[in-house]
Amino acid sequence: MVLSVVDQSPLRRGGTAAQALRESVELAQVAERSGYSRYWVAEHHNIGSFAGTSPEILVGQIAARTSSIRVGSGGVMLSHYSALKVAEQFSILNSFYPGRIDLGIGRAPGSDQLTAQALSDPRPKADVQAFPAQVIDLLGYLHGFRGPAHAFAAIRPQPGPDTEAKPVVWLLGSSEYSARLAALLGLPFSFAEFFGITGGTGPMVAEMYRREFQPSQFLSEPKVNVTIQVTCAPTAEEATFIASSRELMVADYFLKLGLGPGMMPPEEAAAYPLTVEQRRYIERFSRGHIDGDPEKVRRGMLQAAQEFGTSDIGVVTNCYRFEDRVRSYQLVAKAFGIESAFPSPSRHLSQAQ
Repeated sequence: MVLSVVDQSPLRRGGTAAQALRESVELAQVAERSGYSRYWVAEHHNIGSFAGTSPEILVGQIAARTSSIRVGSGGVMLSHYSALKVAEQFSILNSFYPGRIDLGIGRAPGSDQLTAQALSDPRPKADVQAFPAQVIDLLGYLHGFRGPAHAFAAIRPQPGPDTEAKPVVWLLGSSEYSARLAALLGLPFSFAEFFGITGGTGPMVAEMYRREFQPSQFLSEPKVNVTIQVTCAPTAEEATFIASSRELMVADYFLKLGLGPGMMPPEEAAAYPLTVEQRRYIERFSRGHIDGDPEKVRRGMLQAAQEFGTSDIGVVTNCYRFEDRVRSYQLVAKAFGIESAFPSPSRHLSQAQ
């Protein structure tokens, strides 16, 4: 089993974005020591409970403070940006950390529509219909295979396509769209089951990707990752209690409860007065979440791996307390035998102002 981390840099109630970002760096160090293969950071804008707005900067900070784990974006929302700029950013990262950089890209806005407009202002709002062409251009800038008839054929991005061990490009998605594009271009595909809005379609999408996959210079055979929400604690009861902060945060985002930014402590979240309809919504949304003791989590992750036909699993764990998040990832690592002993995380980063 290949285990990786997808980090949304969650904010806690009363905490700061600086604190959340420092915790992302510290958690990456823990993940490396614990045997995880990759550490990806997300891109969100104008969402009060997540601090990660610039994955390309956070990737550099994490790669500088780790030594072997692959580090990347999960992902860059390419529609907001130029393919040239993204290619240059990740080529520079790769120059500093060759063979360790992943470039996961998606077409979702990662924000509300007004914020998406602000990200493009004063240019027109991003046209998601141009996403396939952007991906092709991005690959061309990274690998140098644009034809002479291309409008930008004369441009030579720096550091350029001659560098060794180029960033690995992944397409991310929660629907058939990105899966089909990944299959057509011969790229690895990551399904965002952790979104909670896929309605159980993930295994079908993964199978469609494998069926339509066309071998390329990047991959000779299909490669699927599935990323899921996980909270692991010594007991199932404690895991459910800790996960209540995440569940209420999700309910607030979709149901507009007006709770304000930051995750509530579980003592408050577990006792929050929700209506019957609101609780039913959370239950539907969280059906794919795996919360429990190590054995329950292990069984749930193995079942997900079987359903998606993959041994490559990404884990998203959002908790109010950083120590609960660290422990959850460590318990998962131990449950799968990739960690022999729990390292003790230093507290200097997460406690910094």
